[in-house]
Amino acid sequence: MIEIPSDLNPDLVPLAFLLGTWEGAGVSDFPGAEKCNFGQSVTFSHDGRDFLEYHSHSWVLDEKGEKVRPLESESGYWRIDKDRKVEVVMVRDQGVVEIWYGELADQKPQIDLATDAVARTAASGPYSGGKRLYGYVKSDLMWVGEKATPEVPLRPYMSAHLKKVVTPEEVAEMARNLPDMPDDGIAFFR
Repeated sequence: MIEIPSDLNPDLVPLAFLLGTWEGAGVSDFPGAEKCNFGQSVTFSHDGRDFLEYHSHSWVLDEKGEKVRPLESESGYWRIDKDRKVEVVMVRDQGVVEIWYGELADQKPQIDLATDAVARTAASGPYSGGKRLYGYVKSDLMWVGEKATPEVPLRPYMSAHLKKVVTPEEVAEMARNLPDMPDDGIAFFR
């Protein structure tokens, strides 16, 4: 279920499905880089202004699903206009700054993005642009990213399946909203 916080800027209501902390795993595979499974934590938050704040941290997982080392981190700001056009400014730990444009699909929580501008530091690796698709599917957040370099044409390189993390405060709120349970507790399940 998608909840819309009462203090969310009204312009951001179409992006409310992104709010919260999401965790899960995915696969990374790009020519010239290590192919790996990775874990990821993504947070979308707001402070009442007209943007969502975004933070993502990912790490390489071993064959047992244990953390091995950090993979990449990124942060940024997401906005949407009245025509459902989405713009994102993102900074990556590899020394890359990106401006993304796209749109929210009609009648479904899905966002298609493509880079409009890429700036890189001298220390960053080759990168010329990308595409991303984010979707809210059966209460989970899924995404796939495509990447291009001067040597490699645009191709998929990362994807993940993330589940929303429920905070202790959210659990307490759910418990407060449960109907009264019968004394034996069993009748509830009949």
